[in-house]
Amino acid sequence: METTLVVGLVCLALGATASYLVLSRKLAQVKELAQQAASSAEQLTQESIRQAEIRSKEELLQRREELDTEYEKRQAKITELEERLIRREENIEKKTEVISKKENYIETKESRISDKEKALDDKQGELESAIQEQHEQLQTVAHLSADEAKQQLLSQMKEEISDETDALIRQATKRVKEEAENEARDVITLAIQRCAAEHTSNNTVSSIDLPSDDLKGRVIGREGRNIRAFERATGVDVIVDDTPGVIVLSAFDPVRRETARRAMAELVQDGRIHPARIEDVVATAKKEMDEVIRQAGEQAAQNVDVRNLHPRIVNLLGRLKFRTSYGQNVLDHVQEVSFICGIIAAEIHADPAMGRRAGLLHDIGKAVDHEMEGGHPAIGMDIGRRCNEPPEIVNAIGAHHYDIEPTSIYAVLANAGDAISASRPGARRESFERYIKRLERLEDVATSFQGVDQAYAIQAGREVRVIVSSQKVNDKGAMTICRDIAKNIEQELTYPGEVKVTLVREMRITEYAR
Repeated sequence: METTLVVGLVCLALGATASYLVLSRKLAQVKELAQQAASSAEQLTQESIRQAEIRSKEELLQRREELDTEYEKRQAKITELEERLIRREENIEKKTEVISKKENYIETKESRISDKEKALDDKQGELESAIQEQHEQLQTVAHLSADEAKQQLLSQMKEEISDETDALIRQATKRVKEEAENEARDVITLAIQRCAAEHTSNNTVSSIDLPSDDLKGRVIGREGRNIRAFERATGVDVIVDDTPGVIVLSAFDPVRRETARRAMAELVQDGRIHPARIEDVVATAKKEMDEVIRQAGEQAAQNVDVRNLHPRIVNLLGRLKFRTSYGQNVLDHVQEVSFICGIIAAEIHADPAMGRRAGLLHDIGKAVDHEMEGGHPAIGMDIGRRCNEPPEIVNAIGAHHYDIEPTSIYAVLANAGDAISASRPGARRESFERYIKRLERLEDVATSFQGVDQAYAIQAGREVRVIVSSQKVNDKGAMTICRDIAKNIEQELTYPGEVKVTLVREMRITEYAR
């Protein structure tokens, strides 16, 4: 390090000397060229030399400080490394001592284990001889060989395991059903969310054809006053968009939407559209709708020969003309159910008139279920009770979906007629061939299991009745077959809703006395 400093200083001195000589030559040349500026040039040269010497000294000092600082850092790092090495050596010595102690301990343990293994081997031999003696004594006492005893024990264990398995399956099924209810709510909510837009657009709007697009401006009116007056009078939203020649009416109430459609058609045909005219036309359309509803209700009651109906019920029946369920017109549906109930009642020697009445009124709650809370059976019961219908009819209205317990034969007839009408091929937009194939496929899945004698698909494929042989299938096996059939139906078939699998196992014994 000191040699480097000396060399640096010598270089600096040589540089300074060289600079001085150069400056001296320049001064001589300057003296030769201009004697007049000799004194001033000499002063400048001396000043430059002094400044060069000062800069050289400053650079030397700065360089020395930097070298001293770097030397101190390296020295500190070397010291730190030495301390680390010392600590590592100490740790290595400690670990070596611990390892040597562990090795001694392991050697001691191994010797003890070897002694214990020898003792265990001796005891194992004694136990084997004792077990052999016990086996011989058991065979002598029980009069059974070892294989026979093993088979008997296995059969007993198999029965116990089967009982425990059935119990576990029942518990798991119960738990799965509870979890499935929560999952079903989420799935149904998601399905409603996905399908609501398309269903709403198909069932809550009516379109009015316009002869020309100029009428759109008249319908809207100045600053929208005509369209606001129409919406206020009818309670229906009017949508006027870029679609040429069409105005759309939107509302959830089918009667209100039909009233608005009639009024708008009249206004478009007449051509005079202003708030006062709109109010008059809407009032006239409401009166016409009331008359249409009343006539539709009276005609439905007359078609199925049901008499002495309360005027409110007649009005509600007429409103069903503008209501659909699963693509099926509700008024046509209740008339069909009424005919079916009347026929069944006559066949079982019940009152056909009461049967027809129960069938006609069983869905009366659907006329106002969008205006009131609750399901249509409960709403229909309340309407029937307020309109002084017989208790049998009120019960039939509320129990046709088994929301309450049926207390009369007419409730059962209403349920049966409703199921027959709804499941009729073509009633709810299902082809006959597809319907037949689904029933056949359900029966084929059920009969593919061993022990199944017969299978019947009923309730439009919503239920499968399976009859098994009591000689080939026991009670536990019947539960397993029923569960497996339901599982196969889930995996192999595609269907809406759910399919109920009912398995019947019975033993029939017949004797003859002579």
